[in-house]
Amino acid sequence: MKIFMRILILVFTVAVMVSLVTFENTCSKLEKDVFRLHILANSDSKADQTLKMKVRDEIISEISPLYVDVQNKEEAMKITKKNLPLIENKAQQIVSLSGYDYDVNAMVKNEFFDTRYYDDFTMPAGFYDSLTITIGEAQGKNWWCVMYPSLCVGASSKLNMKEDLSDDEYRVITSDDVVYKFKIVEYYEKICSYFNR
Repeated sequence: MKIFMRILILVFTVAVMVSLVTFENTCSKLEKDVFRLHILANSDSKADQTLKMKVRDEIISEISPLYVDVQNKEEAMKITKKNLPLIENKAQQIVSLSGYDYDVNAMVKNEFFDTRYYDDFTMPAGFYDSLTITIGEAQGKNWWCVMYPSLCVGASSKLNMKEDLSDDEYRVITSDDVVYKFKIVEYYEKICSYFNR
């Protein structure tokens, strides 16, 4: 009986590990296929958080037309890099017109994101390429969305992601029964992040 139990535990453990490895591989592929927008407020004060949202609204409104016919992440990143001065100047203008003297920086970078929950989908933790806009000290709560496939630029439904992601990737971000797996992947990514410093 003890041997049977050990075999059963071993089979169960292997099945769980295989499932997690497959899930983590899909999450890693998402990191390569998704381009994000990340805006960091100067601080957590109500005024700075309001300013962040004002910058968000204006930037999305300003750059939305640039991404209408984007076919892939690489194209989205290329357009973004080409328009960084425009994006940074527009954000700086909004900050100045709002009465603040904060510096604004816009850059395309690869950065670590925790698992994020957004309306009807979840983005797993990992290293993603993003358009990152920092306001002042950039010590406040941040705001993010997915630029490609476009959710915050020009559309806001899961349907757009379904068109641009693989079936496995789409299932990972929209399934309600994978939350515990997201946590395991998040811990794994944090450990990798620690050792990649």
